[in-house]
Amino acid sequence: MSKGNIGVTSDNIFPVIKKFLYSDHEIFLRELISNAVDATQKLKTLSSVGEVKGDLGDTRVRVIINKEKKTLTVSDHGIGMTAEEVDRYINQIAFSGAEEFVNKYKDHTEAIIGHFGLGFYSAFMVSKKVEIFSLSYQDDAKAVHWSCEGSPEYQMEDTIKAERGTDIVLHIDDEFAQYLEDATIEGLLKKYCKFLPVEIAFGKKKEWKDGKQVETDEENIINDTTPAWTRKPADLKDEDYDKFYHELYPTQMDEPLFHIHLNVDYPFHLTGILYFPKIKTNLDVHRNKIQLYCNQVYVTDEVENIVPEYLTLLHGVIDSPDIPLNVSRSYLQSDNNVKKISGYITKKVADKLAEMFKNDRENFEKKWDDIKLFIQFGMLTDEKFYEKAVGFALLKNLEGKYFTLDEYKDKIKDAQTDKDGNLVILYTQNADANYTYIERAKAKGYDVLLQNGELDVHAMSQAEQKAEGNKLRFVRVDSDTIENIIRKDDAVKDNYSDEQKEGLRKAVEAIIPEADKLNYYVSCEAAATDALPVFLTQNEFMRRMKEMSAHQQGMSFYGQMPDNYTIVLNTSHPLIQDLISKMTSEQVSKEVEKKAEKDGEAPTKETVVETVYTLKGEDERIKQLIDIALLASGKLKGEALAKFVNRSVELL
Repeated sequence: MSKGNIGVTSDNIFPVIKKFLYSDHEIFLRELISNAVDATQKLKTLSSVGEVKGDLGDTRVRVIINKEKKTLTVSDHGIGMTAEEVDRYINQIAFSGAEEFVNKYKDHTEAIIGHFGLGFYSAFMVSKKVEIFSLSYQDDAKAVHWSCEGSPEYQMEDTIKAERGTDIVLHIDDEFAQYLEDATIEGLLKKYCKFLPVEIAFGKKKEWKDGKQVETDEENIINDTTPAWTRKPADLKDEDYDKFYHELYPTQMDEPLFHIHLNVDYPFHLTGILYFPKIKTNLDVHRNKIQLYCNQVYVTDEVENIVPEYLTLLHGVIDSPDIPLNVSRSYLQSDNNVKKISGYITKKVADKLAEMFKNDRENFEKKWDDIKLFIQFGMLTDEKFYEKAVGFALLKNLEGKYFTLDEYKDKIKDAQTDKDGNLVILYTQNADANYTYIERAKAKGYDVLLQNGELDVHAMSQAEQKAEGNKLRFVRVDSDTIENIIRKDDAVKDNYSDEQKEGLRKAVEAIIPEADKLNYYVSCEAAATDALPVFLTQNEFMRRMKEMSAHQQGMSFYGQMPDNYTIVLNTSHPLIQDLISKMTSEQVSKEVEKKAEKDGEAPTKETVVETVYTLKGEDERIKQLIDIALLASGKLKGEALAKFVNRSVELL
């Protein structure tokens, strides 16, 4: 037996390992099994170059719980270690055996996972004692037993071991007794080891017999050693891809829309499969569904540093040994390789979408509503993706027809270019709510888009900013009178005095129903004679800023602002003209003269306005007109709606 101190630079290495080296205690199982798989892969490599003779026999890695002894064992039949190798690779922390092995056999190695030499020590996060029993594959090798109780002191001695390989025995600390539960360990194995390239056995398979589950004689294999992303696309059918999707996401009910198989060897190694799920609303729900693997070992599903933010909406797997990881393999470090990988994935996704659009546009249009959010997110956050996607990003009009932006501009340019040369694209977010405004636009031969997506407002603003000479405007169809939205000539004038219009405006303001977080302003304008007498408009800029604030940091103050609407009194409509005519009646004139004589002054604008404002008799009529406008815009509710109904019955 030999004793000694583990070669570390500080006696505090174990507290560091326990508390800071790994972000989650459960990582220990992944690290130990990764080491066992490495040992097995090394053996296969040596066999392939003739350094190991004969049949390799059983190469499964086994995980065994002994509740009586409170131990958890990870056992492999891999390359094994001699006493000298234990001293070198275990006693000298961070001297990585995998690193040395890769350098020696770099032209022959299969997947070797470990690069840091610290994975083994993660066992001490949950153990009060760790033992190693190992027998090297080398001829005449002696088995070695190593043990340590979580301090720099260890013991090492010869032992007897019947089979080649290594057993790591963890004496689980009472504080972490959950790692002696079958369900806990099986859950971790399925999370981290589900696709490892060497079979992982844990316990026996179970089957239902006489109304209960009983163990069979067959070992329970946790993993699929050849998952879809490791196979050639030519060997896979669509049903294979769909089956693998549900292996990754067992609770996902929807089928993916389509997939992209990634496979590149130079200038970096990258394999994987990305799936496009149906994405219509709520960006956050769909994030963090891409799983990152390193040589088939699960690392994380937080891949923001590996792929552009918009790609986190996709589902699937990325596997690369060239993505730099820290010692725990839990956090990603940014370097040039990562940037190259990110750029490659972006290009691959954009090329796939462009190919679909070009080769089967009809099918692409059918999928558009489900992938629109993803594409818009990409265009808004990644300039390179925007440059490619602008050619296949679609707009949909109320007839359900799809257009690229350039196609749509060609369609409407003759009808919807205003007198200043601006091309005006009309849209609605709710065709039913804006029905009246849409019909007014259609009557003039204009087309209207349906823009009710979560990111449509941002996408429209981006298109405006990138338009040549900024001569493109998206305007919601209810933001103003259609004549003002697309002005073809100078504004229509009416013949009413400022005093008359100001008097009517004040009379209307006095009886507008109050509403929480709503501000109403009144304006007198000469719209078309066949337009409604009173209607609501909402400023495009302020409304758009308010909507954008929901997704954009730094704009929250817009979200706190009340909604502002303008009640437009159409001075071209007979009903409004009739109201104004009453303000110039003999009665009004007499009232003005009386007031002027009493005050000893000539009539002023304020006198006229004040007199008109205080006139009674038309209140009910004005209220009815206002309520009709509010009702048409979905703003008449509660008590105000009840009063409108009762008033309508009385007027009838």
